[in-house]
Amino acid sequence: MTTTAFDPKDLESKVKAMYRSVAEDPHGEFHFEMGRVMAERLGYAPADLDRVPVEAIESFAGVGYYFHLADLKPGEIVVDLGSGAGMDTFIAALKVGSRGKVTGVDMTDEQRAKAERLRDRDGFLNVTYVKGYIEEAPLPDGLADVVISNGVFNLAVDKSRVFREAGRLLKSGGRLAISDIVTEVQLPESIVCNSTLWAACIGGAAQQNNYRQMIEAAGLRVDQLEDNTQYQFISDNAKGASKKFGVKSISLLAMKP
Repeated sequence: MTTTAFDPKDLESKVKAMYRSVAEDPHGEFHFEMGRVMAERLGYAPADLDRVPVEAIESFAGVGYYFHLADLKPGEIVVDLGSGAGMDTFIAALKVGSRGKVTGVDMTDEQRAKAERLRDRDGFLNVTYVKGYIEEAPLPDGLADVVISNGVFNLAVDKSRVFREAGRLLKSGGRLAISDIVTEVQLPESIVCNSTLWAACIGGAAQQNNYRQMIEAAGLRVDQLEDNTQYQFISDNAKGASKKFGVKSISLLAMKP
């Protein structure tokens, strides 16, 4: 496993700065696409997007679609790790209905504040947001029927810990449904140690076989895995890494026995 030579606190500050900008200036320049056109291309249903706040969609920086894998049912409890401006939490809330509950966990104050404002304005009464890290969510064991996440696990330095946390949050028989960035080959130190590229969802991407092993080591069983060929990087740096190292988006479903 590659060791990172940069300070994780430096990475955290860059990630927070980038996603603060995503919340406050969604039409700025980023390494990645955002917004409704991209969301629809990834697989989000226009009928679902029509029912959630436009501002949350504008700040949507996910990398894939996984709701067909999650198969959310009315009354279920969902935790979104790295919930951002809230688009996926709102879609999950529509699917679990008034008897269900959705909790978003995010470390970036501006993202949570935006999501809370939109929730209150548009009456998503079954959605809660908490400040926290995806490695250490301030939530009880066995809370969730389903844990979801979109384009966030690759930002964590210790992904094994994130998968263990997802397993801790899930009930027995629960489901982990996520989209994330992985690589076909191991990234070199020059990219892994670049905290700007890491914050852009590239430098932290794990090699796909190692990624799967980390999920299984956390006691979860991978049931389905799909490549998201519709996801595109847009900056030259990001496109170069994608082409050279097979950096790509995947969606997967894993089960907790």
